[in-house]
Amino acid sequence: MNYTVVVGLEVHVQLLTASKLFCACANKFNPDNPNVQTCPVCLGLPGSLPVMNRKAFELSLKTAMALDCGIARFTKWDRKQYYYPDLPKAYQISQYDLPYSHDGHLDVKTDDGEGVRRVGIIRVHLEEDAGKNMHDESGRGQDSQVDLNRCGTPLMEIVSEPDIRTPGEARRFLEEMKLLLTYIGVSDCNMQEGSLRCDANINLHIPTDDGGHVATPIVEVKNMNSIRNVELALEYETTRQFREFQETGVKLGDPGGNKVTRGWDANRNVSFEQRGKEEASDYRYFPDPDLVPVTVTEEQLDAIRGETCELPTPRRARFQSEFGLSEYDASVIIDQGPALADYFETVAQGSDGKQAANWVTQDVLREMNERKVDIDEFAIRPDVLSSILKRVTDAEITIKSGREVFAALLADADADIPISIKRIDRIIEERGLKAVSAAGELEGIIATVIERNAQAANDFRNGKQAAIGRLIGEVMRECKGADAKAVRAMLVDELSK
Repeated sequence: MNYTVVVGLEVHVQLLTASKLFCACANKFNPDNPNVQTCPVCLGLPGSLPVMNRKAFELSLKTAMALDCGIARFTKWDRKQYYYPDLPKAYQISQYDLPYSHDGHLDVKTDDGEGVRRVGIIRVHLEEDAGKNMHDESGRGQDSQVDLNRCGTPLMEIVSEPDIRTPGEARRFLEEMKLLLTYIGVSDCNMQEGSLRCDANINLHIPTDDGGHVATPIVEVKNMNSIRNVELALEYETTRQFREFQETGVKLGDPGGNKVTRGWDANRNVSFEQRGKEEASDYRYFPDPDLVPVTVTEEQLDAIRGETCELPTPRRARFQSEFGLSEYDASVIIDQGPALADYFETVAQGSDGKQAANWVTQDVLREMNERKVDIDEFAIRPDVLSSILKRVTDAEITIKSGREVFAALLADADADIPISIKRIDRIIEERGLKAVSAAGELEGIIATVIERNAQAANDFRNGKQAAIGRLIGEVMRECKGADAKAVRAMLVDELSK
């Protein structure tokens, strides 16, 4: 039976600010020293008053604008009230009916790789994070502990429309969202530290004989600590919900109380029921009396636009059109982050774009991984690499010689020898890597090699094509600056006489 999977995501993002959202406590991951980054404000002690972190609000505005959201010129703060051990105030300062942004979108590839799914963004709003509960999972006891270091951290919530149709699209949505957020510098998106978290709402629309459909109850899945686990949880829930429908059916017109929250057990790859899903009325929202509303001016928005870098999607498209890259190569470069994209663009502007992409995605990334360094720490700077590639393009050296120069420069860096463009010319001269352009010079070397390797030459003439490899190798050793393709062509021509 065919059915439609309907998924909406709630993405929670901790912002890169020095202090928390409404107080001066440090905003940093600190699991080894619990409950030290707290104060009367984030603990909700009587008489304490919150003050909004301007930087956090600006970062959240930058995100909403990058997602093409409409920006409200007036927004306010609300108290979302519930009791839980990690929420000492017994309410969370959030936004309810007047968020600062609405109606954006993010495009992701469909599962076939050919189409694009436009996923609507209902709203992006700002709130304070809760603390963290740590439960005893040893099986020996029932004790739980609470760390309030995270309490009050600026947390941005991005709520999507239920436009996602497969677990794979959900994974790509989160990957593209993570890339966007890191590009514009609002979060490090480290899921292991809780900087990026996601809840997924999923149900199935199952067709009926009369042309309509039956909708299974919406399930909110929590406790997913990686993008891959989000995909796995949605795959599991899709199968589980359809199996349950086949066994029990679904009652049309059921009230919203049928919504439930399920946790994800990554060790067993199953979801488990936790509790009923609350409605907005359960939280008894009301405007926070301690915080004034916030107004946004056009001048503020212009300033944010001016400092926002080129976003991943348009930059990926530009790399394809401007530098002639394939979609794959452009994605490999863009997906590594803005620093590598900047590095590539500097290299490509001084050489051939496709050749620059090959070197950056292969040689540079390989050496970065082996040396465990970021692109900003990589010894060969983009102007130096561009100079090597320009010499290859201008036929001053071969690609093989270019890679020898590249390796020699890295060896220099390991020996603390300064790397410069002048050093490139010195290496080429010292190692005799300058390309051989005179055909006469090559002809003489080829004649000598053939005479010295009569058996290999006769084997090739008798149909053993692999025998020419030995001859090519000898010529290349004699003349490092020779082009291997040209050498092969000249050898074939000489041996065919």
